[in-house]
Amino acid sequence: MPEPREVSPEFLRAHTTPARPTLVPEVQLHVVDDVVALWEAMETEGGGAGQDPPFWAAAWPGGQALARHVLDHPELVAGRRVLDLGAGSGLVAVAALLAGAREVVASDIDPYSHTAIALNSELNGVGGVEVVGDVLGEDPPDVDVVLAGDVCYDRDMTARVLPFLGTAWLRGAAVFLGDPGRAYVPREGLVAQAAYDVPDADGGQVRRTTVWRLP
Repeated sequence: MPEPREVSPEFLRAHTTPARPTLVPEVQLHVVDDVVALWEAMETEGGGAGQDPPFWAAAWPGGQALARHVLDHPELVAGRRVLDLGAGSGLVAVAALLAGAREVVASDIDPYSHTAIALNSELNGVGGVEVVGDVLGEDPPDVDVVLAGDVCYDRDMTARVLPFLGTAWLRGAAVFLGDPGRAYVPREGLVAQAAYDVPDADGGQVRRTTVWRLP
């Protein structure tokens, strides 16, 4: 079934609960405990679940690490235009705005994510988020900072993401990558900025998650 073009905010409110991520208690997100039940509701009530699981309904370790790092080091984004790549719930976008970013472009291919980002921005009392779809096939937008949380989760995605990040870096953007130990993230050419122990999205395994920066 094709993905819906628009997703009702009421649907997301009805099937999620506001909660604070373990590593980033300053932020609230609409999240879900039972992903399978949510996916079924998306199919029957939400107009179609699409091809991917509801990544937007959880606070993933890569995003939590980036959000924590930005809040602890607001000078990285303060007064700047920021891209949150693979935004999901919008956790990193919200954290960047709380840290003083001038505005944030939040990119995700999932229309459910677009609605979640708007709701989570409202929940945290921040504005200035421009929500867009897939940007990897284009030149990077005109931003000062790129924040990418756990975007190298498989080979195909990594092959798309790394050239995009490299182009953004060559054009002068500061580029940060939150990585919970994915096999596809190259260590060459990256400089570790911080590391955190973060519970996985299902609350089970704790992942050592690194914030990397292109030098």
